[in-house]
Amino acid sequence: MITDTDKLNLQSLNIPEEKREELLRIFPEVRTEGGQIDFDRLRLALGELVDTGKERYGLNWPGKTACFKAIQTPSMGTLLPAPEESVNFDTTENLIIEGDNLEVLKLLQKSYIGKVKMIYIDPPYNTGNDFIYPDNYSESLQTYLEYTGQTGEEGRRFSSNTDTDGRFHSKWLNMMYPRLYLARDLLRDDGVIFISIDDGEVATLRLLCDQVFGEENFVTIFLRQRKKKPSFLHANVGSMFEYVMCIARDRTLAPPFSVDLTTVGKKYPINNAGNPLGILLFAAGSVQFAQKSTVFEPQDMSDGNIVTHLLDKVVIANYRNVNAFRLEGEFRYSQNRLDEIVKAGEVITISKAPFRPNHVKSGGEIKKMHNFLSPETYQAGTNEDATEELESLFGAALFDNPKPSSLIRVLCHAVTYDDQDALVMDFFCGSGSTADAVMQLNAEDSGNRKFILVQLPEPTDRTDYPTIAEITKERVRRVIKKLNDEDGNEKNLDRGFRVFKLAESNFTPWDGSIDQSPEALSRQMEMHIEHVRQGRTDEDILYEILLKSGFPLSIPVETLQVDGKTVYSIHDGIMLVCLDRNLTMPLVQAIVDRLPERVVFLDEGFAGNDALKVNAKEACKLKNIVFKVV
Repeated sequence: MITDTDKLNLQSLNIPEEKREELLRIFPEVRTEGGQIDFDRLRLALGELVDTGKERYGLNWPGKTACFKAIQTPSMGTLLPAPEESVNFDTTENLIIEGDNLEVLKLLQKSYIGKVKMIYIDPPYNTGNDFIYPDNYSESLQTYLEYTGQTGEEGRRFSSNTDTDGRFHSKWLNMMYPRLYLARDLLRDDGVIFISIDDGEVATLRLLCDQVFGEENFVTIFLRQRKKKPSFLHANVGSMFEYVMCIARDRTLAPPFSVDLTTVGKKYPINNAGNPLGILLFAAGSVQFAQKSTVFEPQDMSDGNIVTHLLDKVVIANYRNVNAFRLEGEFRYSQNRLDEIVKAGEVITISKAPFRPNHVKSGGEIKKMHNFLSPETYQAGTNEDATEELESLFGAALFDNPKPSSLIRVLCHAVTYDDQDALVMDFFCGSGSTADAVMQLNAEDSGNRKFILVQLPEPTDRTDYPTIAEITKERVRRVIKKLNDEDGNEKNLDRGFRVFKLAESNFTPWDGSIDQSPEALSRQMEMHIEHVRQGRTDEDILYEILLKSGFPLSIPVETLQVDGKTVYSIHDGIMLVCLDRNLTMPLVQAIVDRLPERVVFLDEGFAGNDALKVNAKEACKLKNIVFKVV
């Protein structure tokens, strides 16, 4: 018998259900008979940590409740692949996604939750100029389809926000809150998010991030030079600076931010004047001397109040001490600390008598960056530099107020210097500066950082690049060509990207809201005999299955021929997908015999043959294979 559990869940991650299950895992005692949460028991479990007062510190605004509804409403959309607009589609792990970022962030939850090391975004600054956002968050996909002309139906459109609107700040918060909430779940435990902002909403953004990420995870606000010369559009002062706010997913796990390491071999004195006298034992072979082969007499190993107690004379061969010896001095290291250094294989040096040992830290020292991103200190360019970048690539300035790739490169290096396989995301990607920065950084240190960009196809009123998303893709293409021309990509770095576009699901959903008359139900049942939307390809369907099954969109896919039919092998056969419309039991058995963990078939492939479907399910069950249909 085929049940609803055999159907692949085509919704994005159900966030309230995930949160509820996590809460019940931590507090199993609050579970009710129906699997719900008893808040009275939860209050008892938390004791005095529950705030039940009406007046409390926090940020509230009109529309906040609707934001939660938007977050909690799963998406039924999909991301359609566009290989013809991509570069190296079959091999690259980089993504450029064209669509409304709220809907895209929902769709990425299953595949990318907890996988992103760094997010950089440059959202609308709410300056009083127009920015577009969905009027009704619960219909964001429908709004997007209407906005991009994918449906002819009249309905809600994207709207704008100006400083004459009575809910000016509230609308900006309504736009930002659900996106930051969803972005937080995509970050790794040691991940961070950087948000560019000006002084108009910096205070509001700080309070908003405190609510989403927790006040304890605030890292800093970087000051960056926006212009080389001040703008006197401000009524009172000339403006040259703006901000980059940094928040950690968990500040205790976030790395020290560094733009450079000290020279390998930085010395730290083990004995400093002013410390109390003590004796340390230096194990045999633990010290590197300046002399290659000699013997130090006891009298050569004392100076003033530093006295050496020898187990024997210190015999040095090939720069190392042959025997152990003890030193008495004003040491700032404990014996345990010294032993840890020796065990780690790090170097202790003594250049000459009197003996003043130094610890040479392996790999140098992390040099923490400070929070003024000056162009001189960090080469974090201005917006004018960003405009020059675009002009050098395109021959024209196609984009208003772009961010310089040098700024994002500095931030990216600061948090990925020790993780060169990190995933970097930008869901307000604009002209594509983040991809430019990631590929430049990889070229410098041979890294394998990946990027995910998301951009709304907002019209530009240009014929050559009709939308901002078109500028994004073309910029990254030109950056790839520029880097390849410079170095020939001799290191075989990932210089490509896969393009995906937001659209309705490939499968027509059962609409329980329509007229339930026999005639209407009959029409809907007829539609579900072949419930794949017209014009959709097997590749479109495949990537929706991958996305809704929790696989990243960059996962390797191999095309196999099994019993004369095309079968897609995901990640070396962990999952097999067969989208053939004429399934047979020999084909099903041949797929099962490959022993994947999961198989997915197209429902219409069984052509109403319930016996074949039941037999296919039973064949999978015998081999402990998860059976799904779409």
